[in-house]
Amino acid sequence: MNLHEPPPSQLIMWGEKRFHTWNYEMRESFGCKVFKVTLDAGFTCPNRDGSIAKGGCTFCSARGSGDFAGSRRDDLVTQFATIRDRQHRKWPEAAYIGYFQAYTNTYAPVEELREYYEVVLQQPGVVGLSIATRPDCLPDDVVDYLAELNERTYLWVEMGLQTVHESTSVLINRAHDTACYLDAVRRLRERGIRVCAHIIYGLPQESHEMMLDTGRAVARMDVQGIKIHLLHLMRKTPMVKQYEAGLLRFLERDEYIGLVVDTLEFLPPDMIVHRLTGDAPRDLLIGPLWSMDKWPVLNGIDAELRRRDSWQGKLWRKEG
Repeated sequence: MNLHEPPPSQLIMWGEKRFHTWNYEMRESFGCKVFKVTLDAGFTCPNRDGSIAKGGCTFCSARGSGDFAGSRRDDLVTQFATIRDRQHRKWPEAAYIGYFQAYTNTYAPVEELREYYEVVLQQPGVVGLSIATRPDCLPDDVVDYLAELNERTYLWVEMGLQTVHESTSVLINRAHDTACYLDAVRRLRERGIRVCAHIIYGLPQESHEMMLDTGRAVARMDVQGIKIHLLHLMRKTPMVKQYEAGLLRFLERDEYIGLVVDTLEFLPPDMIVHRLTGDAPRDLLIGPLWSMDKWPVLNGIDAELRRRDSWQGKLWRKEG
């Protein structure tokens, strides 16, 4: 063997899984099941209100990716109790992370953010917060407050990268470039804050290799978590016109499973996989229709990893 080559990789397992799941990490960290309680604090987005752009990302629903969050007609305490109690039917013994999911959840003055975040932290059983935002909505005073929170609780900041390709960014009206994203990651990590990168496979005009380019870029970033989303085309989103114009092709299920497994192989083993697919409301979904049943997708990912005799990070040192 060439002395400059890494030694042969050995199978790594996280419990019964061949990738570093969120559930595994939570049980290791807290000793119990931990689930996210999804909330809508009433924010908007600078990509919708005209301060940066208008119309929002072309794939984003009217609820700002918070289709399964609580109702913004209710206050946060009511939302929290409603979502928590619903999920307790499945997991009666669990702790909670308050997940500010809908729209851009740092798009407000710090005093307002403090009011929202602190009330959720005060709810019994809450062990941390996860805050979804954009990289261009993290001014210094907000990062300072997040750093303070990070000293007091288990904190994640989740940011939508979606793609590293600027041509796609224009098509989906992301309204920030990849350099902005990398700078936000740097600023958060300088304060020790965990970052989860969101990417989407199946975006308009992207080839198989372009999608994997995005996954490889995340593998090289100083981020601690990843969410891999399948593109869902939903009614009443701007992307419908792109679909009608022939700019969008739905991925097949086996194709998506292959992309996910390819990505897992070159992710670092310590990167936490928060999600490998997603949901869309059935009454809004146009396609791909196979995505309505998640279990064949998740089971297919497990089966493909076994078939390849592979696992998260198997190719990571080669990629690095």
